[in-house]
Amino acid sequence: MVQPSGAIGRRMNLGGEHTMKKALWAVAMVVATVSGCAHQRVKVETNEEVAYRIGREDVLDVSVWRDGDLSRVVPVRPDGYISLPMVGELKAAGQTPQELEKIIKEKLTPFVQEPKVTVIVREVNSSRIFVTGEVARPGMFPLRGRVSVVQAIALAGGFSDFANTDGIVVIRNQDNGKQIPVRYSDLMSAEEGDQVMRDFALLPGDTVVVP
Repeated sequence: MVQPSGAIGRRMNLGGEHTMKKALWAVAMVVATVSGCAHQRVKVETNEEVAYRIGREDVLDVSVWRDGDLSRVVPVRPDGYISLPMVGELKAAGQTPQELEKIIKEKLTPFVQEPKVTVIVREVNSSRIFVTGEVARPGMFPLRGRVSVVQAIALAGGFSDFANTDGIVVIRNQDNGKQIPVRYSDLMSAEEGDQVMRDFALLPGDTVVVP
């Protein structure tokens, strides 16, 4: 077989080297992509700015401006309803105070000219969270201020010896039972700028399940 020589041979060699470099680069990109996908952890967005929603057994201060007879301090019954004069039965559980104000105002409009209604949550008795599964003391805990997932687990006495700490699920009652998967190792190691879930505040009615 006749071997190419001179400039032609050099061009062929350079062309072969160039092709080989392109192939190696393509392989490297595929490996990097696969590796990235295998180790990528998705950040789960949580909303900590959710307005407070009235719950069962809360106590409400319903004030109608310049009308003491219509103003009342009323408890939210176990069925979620309250009773007000001239308004009757209203479902309060699940409403924000502002939403309930609007409903009461609409109900009073046929009887009171331009009613001004204010609803204040005087006692928060429904704000609770639940921790269940492989923890030392599963149960219900009052939600006083900001309580994170890590703090809730601490309230429940920490993990048992058999807990799957990276298989935790937070069931969000306020969002139709939405399930938020939680890796405890992510919560403990996440730093500013990480694309992994950081510890977040629980909402009233949340259930932390530790398998």
